[in-house]
This record gives sequence, C-alpha cells and structure tokens, in this order.
Amino acid sequence: MPLAPEYQAMLDELAATPGPALSELPAADARALYQMMRPVNPDIEVGSIRQATAAGPMGDIPLRIYTPKGAGPFPVFVNFHGGGWVIGDLETADAACRDLCNTAGCVVVSVDYRLAPEHLYPAAVDDAYAATCWAHSNAAVLKSNGKLAVGGESAGGNLAAIVAQKARDENGPVIDFQLLLYPVVDSDLSRASYSENGDGYILTTETMRWFWDTYCPDASRRKEPAASPMLGKLNNLPPTLVVTAEFDPLRDEGLAYAKALTKAGNVAEGVCYDGLVHDFFGTAQIFQSSRHAFEQVCSKLREALS
Repeated sequence: MPLAPEYQAMLDELAATPGPALSELPAADARALYQMMRPVNPDIEVGSIRQATAAGPMGDIPLRIYTPKGAGPFPVFVNFHGGGWVIGDLETADAACRDLCNTAGCVVVSVDYRLAPEHLYPAAVDDAYAATCWAHSNAAVLKSNGKLAVGGESAGGNLAAIVAQKARDENGPVIDFQLLLYPVVDSDLSRASYSENGDGYILTTETMRWFWDTYCPDASRRKEPAASPMLGKLNNLPPTLVVTAEFDPLRDEGLAYAKALTKAGNVAEGVCYDGLVHDFFGTAQIFQSSRHAFEQVCSKLREALS
C-alpha cells in the first residue's frame, strides 16, 4: 500500500527544508527537537491530571497521572514514552496519554524514566519496573478496577516488554496485558524492514544505531534480555498486542516478537498498519490515517482490560 497521503505531504515538506538528523545533534538539542515534534495538547481534556513520584533505585521517578471523567473504577495503564531511551519525556507523551485515557477509558500513569547518555542501560529498565510496582501498590489511589497493563511506543515498548518479563521472573505485579507500539525488541539492525524503510520515513537506521550506541555503548550487553526482550524467556507472559507500521524499520522485529510469543504459548497478536510510519500515535490527533489505527488499538486495549 502507498504511504498515507498525509504522511507523504509531511515528508515532502521535511525534505524541502532539510536539517541535521537527530543522530547528528547533541542529546539536549535532539530532545528539544522532539518536543517540538510532539507538543502538549491541553485541548484534549480528561477528568484530572496530577503529578506524582515513585521511589526508584536512584531517586524519585516523576509520574504524570491521567484519570478519565467519572467515578471509576478504571483499569490502569503504565505508559513508557518513546525516544530511543535518549529523548522524550512526560511532555512528548502528553497528547497521546490524554487521548488514550479518554479513548481507552483507563487511568494512564506516564513514567519519566532516566535517559541516556546521562544514565546508561539498564537505568531506564530499573525505573520502568519500579514505576510499575508503584502503580500496583497504589491501585486504590489510582481508582483501579484491579486490571494493570503496561505499554509504550518504540523504546517504551521495549521497556514494557522487559517489565513484563521481570514481573514474571521476580514475582512482581500481575500484569494483565501489554501493548507494544512499534517496539524495539532486538538490537539486530539487519532485518529486511531496516533495508526497506531505514531512510526517509521519520525513524532511520542511523538514528537507531545512535540510540543503541548512546543507551548501551557496550555492544556485548545488547543481547541481554533486559536490553533485547526477544532474546529472553518468552513463556508465561501476559496477553499482548504488538502494533507495527508498514513503513517502519522496526516492523519486522515487532511482528517476529508477536509470533515468538504465540509460539511460546502466550496469547499474542501482531498488527501491521499499512501506509503508516513509526511514531504514528504522535499524529493521531491531526491525521485521519493514524486516527483510525489509534482508535482501533484503544478499542483492543479497552476490551482486554474490561
């Protein structure tokens, strides 16, 4: 299927005004650019938004909690933002979290985990797991109905998959569902989707290489399950939805992870949205092409946690 017209127009505009790639920028400048790409959208109103902190291994982890309108109780979704473990924060995740809160009908706990290069692997993993344990322990405060899910976009999907494995291995919180949105699940950059979509579709192979080099500079450690969940034990994991996009270099590893989960005896579904690119949750409020996919995914999440 051709690239969605809205994305084609956006990419044509970007090509007409070229600038440095993310991988060519200092981390601070790359973060500022990503914030411009994914601004806060206060027009999306939810029942309430409040700040909180979870105790982490190296200090408090900032959280932003989005609660739907109504008395509840609600399922709880712990969200880890995307950005290659290097960029992204509560602000870049804000619009999607607001929208997901309303559309899926769940409390969203957005996690501001530590970023590289200031905090190398496995700092983000440690924070993600601590925040999930906090959400489980604070179920009553969150108006939880007893259902707990984890998920996130890209590197956030990586963290969610690892959290699910850690919770199983460490007798941690019971996780009822994981929503992995175009996740990084392996450090192998040689799959066909990297050669097909590795340049010209927002996320590039070179940017992914920069993310890995920045987050986990010791290449030998990238094969650890806490970095590449594809290489971990895949049995006895929660029901999973893996969402990918046709024009995404991460497409093939996401679909492979869904198949591997199924082969290991789990309930898992892999969905690839034609015509879309990486990070399409970030345009779900403005592009009809990604809006349709966003609403379908939220419907599946709502159903899984009902």
